Amino acid sequence: METVSQLLESISDVGRDTARGGYSRPVYSTAELDLRGWFVEQAGRRGLEVETDRNGIIWAWWGAPQKGALVTGSHLDSVPGGGAFDGPLGVASALAAVDVLRQRGVQPNRSLAITVFPEEEGSRFGVACLGSRLLTGAIGPDKARNLRDADGNTFAEVSQGNGLDPEHFGRDEEALARIGDFVELHVEQGRGLGEEGPAIAVGSSILGHGRWKLTVSGQGNHAGTTLMQDRADPMVAAAQIIIAVQKSAAAQPDARATVGRLEPIPGGTNVIASRVQLWLDVRYPEDAVTGALVEAIHGKAQKIAAFEGCSVTLTEESYSGTVHFDAALQRQLENALPGAPVLATGAGHDAGVLAGYVPSGMIFVRNPTGISHSPEEHVEDDDADAGAGALADVLEGLL
Repeated sequence: METVSQLLESISDVGRDTARGGYSRPVYSTAELDLRGWFVEQAGRRGLEVETDRNGIIWAWWGAPQKGALVTGSHLDSVPGGGAFDGPLGVASALAAVDVLRQRGVQPNRSLAITVFPEEEGSRFGVACLGSRLLTGAIGPDKARNLRDADGNTFAEVSQGNGLDPEHFGRDEEALARIGDFVELHVEQGRGLGEEGPAIAVGSSILGHGRWKLTVSGQGNHAGTTLMQDRADPMVAAAQIIIAVQKSAAAQPDARATVGRLEPIPGGTNVIASRVQLWLDVRYPEDAVTGALVEAIHGKAQKIAAFEGCSVTLTEESYSGTVHFDAALQRQLENALPGAPVLATGAGHDAGVLAGYVPSGMIFVRNPTGISHSPEEHVEDDDADAGAGALADVLEGLL
């Protein structure tokens, strides 16, 4: 029986990013495909029956696929330069939990499945939790098919190149009916658990969050021949907009707003950009306040752009309202894990998307640094093993 740390060590060289540090494993990249192959192999070693559904979600079954099964799992893709645990910890812990249950001699009264969801981070096609959104119908298949990556490839083209039929994308009633309860284990993203005390927490809710694209348009020109007073430089406007985003969020208690990606076009060193695209992430517990904050940012951005002789447009790419996990399932998790604190999270997860359709819950494993989406993300080996044991306890109680 392999420990969680041993399972993660076996994939520790996959997708290493020598430029950014950490790991870059975008969906359907060589690295992510290698991890999907690793999962299929690990599931096969445990005698689990593996299938990939029409939305690209992998299912590994202990028992025959059936309605009302108990499902656990997470994702294997990453943000650019991400840590080793965000996603893979949940998948490795699910595999280890199956080992623990079998070692205990547990005979399930209903089928158990481990799932791997594609494009949870949205790092390639811009929409987070894309696999679970397709499964539930939270995103339309036409919109998903036409999403493009940085190289201009559509999600339909990339998926088709990896054995899927894009015409079959969309809400999957049969697959949804198979999920009686969904429990996702994930590395904690924050420091709610702290360095002392329990290593495990039960999730209560997920902060409402969304992604928007601001496109600032100006006049492309020559960096050496265009006088400063003659410029309509969208990069100058973009810089001021980023500061306005920070100030707007800081003025609203508990709000979080981030510009983590900026793309000048055409992107030459000696070229004044013709336009700049900024991707905005905004989060707040109340959806109405989130919307108002985004509108306030857009209004400030329009004024800034106009002052610089530019214009700006705002496009929503994805949005998930604040999620409260199923109360009855949460109580079952708390009963199975006495002493585990109950924590909310500001990070999105597939469990949050599924929560609108099936009873869903989450378990968090301590991250002593509190840092995530970064190479500094960390889980101690003992805490990882405790997480797998906790997941096994929860699954045993639900089986």
